[in-house]
Amino acid sequence: MANPLKQLAGETAIYGLSTILARIINFLFVPFYTRLLTTASYGVVTEFMAYIAVLQVVLVLGLETGCFRFANKEGVNPKKVYTDALAMSFAVSFSFLACMIIFAQPISHALGYDGYEAVIMYVGGILALDSTTAILFAKLRQEHKALKFAIFKTIKILTETAANIVLFFAFPAYCKHIATVLYPQLPIEEAIGVLTKSDVWMLHFISATPDFSYVIFAVFLSCIVCAILFIPDLLRFSFEFDGKLLKKMLAYSIPLMIAAMPGIVNDFLDRILFRFFDTNADAWRSSLGIFQAAVKISVIMSLFIQMFRFAAEPFFFQRVKDKNSKELYAVVMEFFTAFCGFIFLIVILYIDVLSLILGKDFRSGIGVVPIMLLSYMLLGMLFNVSMWYKLSEKTNMAIWITMAGLIVTFVVNVTFMPRYSYWAAAFGHLSSYLVMFVISAILGAKYYPIPYKWGKILIFFLYMCVIYGIALLIDKFCFGGGVSIGNSSAVAVIGELVVHTILICVYIAMCWHILKPRYRLVLKAANS
Repeated sequence: MANPLKQLAGETAIYGLSTILARIINFLFVPFYTRLLTTASYGVVTEFMAYIAVLQVVLVLGLETGCFRFANKEGVNPKKVYTDALAMSFAVSFSFLACMIIFAQPISHALGYDGYEAVIMYVGGILALDSTTAILFAKLRQEHKALKFAIFKTIKILTETAANIVLFFAFPAYCKHIATVLYPQLPIEEAIGVLTKSDVWMLHFISATPDFSYVIFAVFLSCIVCAILFIPDLLRFSFEFDGKLLKKMLAYSIPLMIAAMPGIVNDFLDRILFRFFDTNADAWRSSLGIFQAAVKISVIMSLFIQMFRFAAEPFFFQRVKDKNSKELYAVVMEFFTAFCGFIFLIVILYIDVLSLILGKDFRSGIGVVPIMLLSYMLLGMLFNVSMWYKLSEKTNMAIWITMAGLIVTFVVNVTFMPRYSYWAAAFGHLSSYLVMFVISAILGAKYYPIPYKWGKILIFFLYMCVIYGIALLIDKFCFGGGVSIGNSSAVAVIGELVVHTILICVYIAMCWHILKPRYRLVLKAANS
């Protein structure tokens, strides 16, 4: 029998390539966003993305899962299932778009973005197109057209990338050229400011200088391209509407949407609360922008966890009937925790290098990176221990566990954000995930006991903290409190990086000393 840990590791690297590509490209744009946008403008991008993430869950109505459920049901015509889902999704999402267009002016005024009515419409367009194509992507998954799924997703990602490059680099240069030609008597900045829509056609859609509208417009363009890709599929689509079936699908899907809401709101609530509770009512957008930039540094941990989740969920279900499945799940948790500790140390001990990704104005928030790394680490561990309610078919418990986390997020942010700004947001994530992890672990031990070796798991945390502490002491006594790239000598910078690399290797060796016997145990069980 194949080694299950190797199988899981391999699938972790393969699953969700298009999604991972999107995260990687998004990360690669951080150096540009944090240098070409102000902290406040980047904060506005973050705010709108939070609204989009939450509203998309609502507009899809849980019909993706509903399609999988009913398309595989005996006696149900899959064509009718997808016709009903597509019709419903189109009606709801484009009705929402119509409202956004009609009320763009009062919405933009209420949010404090007068003059940016077009951005409100772009957000509506993004949600309408993404919610509709979500059903079409679900159909591709149902038909096992994984390659086509990945190609369409990749084209969408690359379109957004190309749009960003054109908007942030080519378009401002073009506006500068036109301003120089039309208004040579004015200083260049003033000349750009007086450009009209008749001078540059694209000014109907975005401003002449980079701001948050560029990012939103690039996403909107990618959604349009993605929708165009599906036109041939729609032309071949057999539309067979069934009202009674749609009612059954909605009765099944809407509760799933409601169940998903606490989770998505918990992830993005702090971004929304900055507007109301940040320490500085006039500069909350800047605080949000700085916080989001710091979160992007932690994306390496988040990226690994997302890859792991793509592979781990089917892996756990496939092994549920195996004789030693629970022991295997426990070993997976140990390997997962140790590897997360490795990622934590990689990011923290090379933070001087990684912080250069951010523009200077954004680096003041770099202190929250360790907190966010620990938060994502706990989130990944939460996924592991939460498999109990999926494997034991007690999924209703998930809602209450997530609600507990949501309450913690809300209380921590409302209580401490007025005083501590984005530090409260970071500790809100950490506290929320910790509470959910503890609750899930306790309930899991009761309803679906898995023999986790909590002592060994705590040792990995201890190793991680000890290595980090030793690094801080060495930096203090050997490198004068730590080096600063650009200010310290090259010898000092290289010396510190070498020492940190050695410490990371020591961590790997210590973890492998504990994990090696467990690895052999899994091999023995797999071959028995």
